[in-house]
Amino acid sequence: MKWSSLVLHELTQRKKRLFASLCVIVLAVAVVVAIYNISIYSEKAVSRELDALGANILILPMETTVSDYYKADLHVQELPEEYVTLLTTSNLEGLDNLSPKFSIPTKIGDQDVTLTGILPKNEFQGKASWQGAGIFSRPKVCGSVNDIFGLNEKAPKETLVRKRVIETLEKDEVLVGADVARKLHLQTDQEIAMLDKAFKVVAVLPQTGTVDDSRVFAHLHTVQDMAGKGAVVNAIEVIGCCEQVMKGLVAKLNHLLPEAQVVTIAQVIDTQIKANQLMKHLSLLFLVIMTLVAGAGIANDMYYNVNERKKEIGILIALGATPQSVLKLFIYKALFLGLIGGVLGFVMGSLIAAIAGPFIAGIPVLPIPFLLVGVLLITPLAAAAASYFPARYASKVDPSVSLQEI
Repeated sequence: MKWSSLVLHELTQRKKRLFASLCVIVLAVAVVVAIYNISIYSEKAVSRELDALGANILILPMETTVSDYYKADLHVQELPEEYVTLLTTSNLEGLDNLSPKFSIPTKIGDQDVTLTGILPKNEFQGKASWQGAGIFSRPKVCGSVNDIFGLNEKAPKETLVRKRVIETLEKDEVLVGADVARKLHLQTDQEIAMLDKAFKVVAVLPQTGTVDDSRVFAHLHTVQDMAGKGAVVNAIEVIGCCEQVMKGLVAKLNHLLPEAQVVTIAQVIDTQIKANQLMKHLSLLFLVIMTLVAGAGIANDMYYNVNERKKEIGILIALGATPQSVLKLFIYKALFLGLIGGVLGFVMGSLIAAIAGPFIAGIPVLPIPFLLVGVLLITPLAAAAASYFPARYASKVDPSVSLQEI
């Protein structure tokens, strides 16, 4: 008789034991799959929201502090604009967007304002050395998991960051912050003068609740010429993919730009790291707990099965079966249970995640195919490992002793 037939006969003859063992495995796998599935989608949901907040990395002159930066960028220290070229040609993973800025104090009439020079997107695309850098193409690991699975292809363009990427800005055009526009009653297409140069207001920016509301934005090179400073900037804002920031993007930037200081906006990155670590630790904790519970259940069931069937095992050995054959019988049974239980557990766990996930992560949660591959590899092996010692115990049954008990 083939081993597959023996195992199948063994399982079909003891349906209640089969059902009990399967329940242990299915529930264990379902819990782990559901938690891991939801945690991955939750992590990506947090990443999406944090990526939408704006720059999370600042490149500043060595003498400048982050508090100086938030004082409207009016620090006197400067960085060479060529740092932008170094960044765009570095091929560092996770650089989702760059925004070099140079600010000077000026007036519009009697009103003090901050004039900030920025580079529009077409300047990045038009410079030969910067072409193909891909800094406006979000890596697939960034943002929402919806984007990765194609559920919402427009999502990256709809975030706050994406809306604020200026496509074009001519040398005589400005964008006006909401507070400045309100105080000076400025409107689109209106002309204003700053430092004896005329500008046209091409847009009034929406209220953001940040220092940008009190600024006027012009082309970076225009502001540099007006200040007579040459090709310099006060700061370079970087939108780094949060996942890559966690993997050491800041250290790589420090190595690339040793004469500048690279800092993260602590609240954004710390929140991301803590949220991700919490999800991963919870997933790992439940994986360990449920593996131990399932292993103990399988081992207990196998020991009970061996004690219950000592007579049959003794007869099998008396008829010529070797200890190795008996060991294989129980190991194969465990592998089969692990395989079937893993598949059923994956299906149940995916359903639980799909139903409960939107309430936890706030986004649709779909099955993750690679989890099934992991389940099919790990679950049968774990079941076989848990059954090894009961199987060895069965292989050492003395047929003469077991038959005397008849």
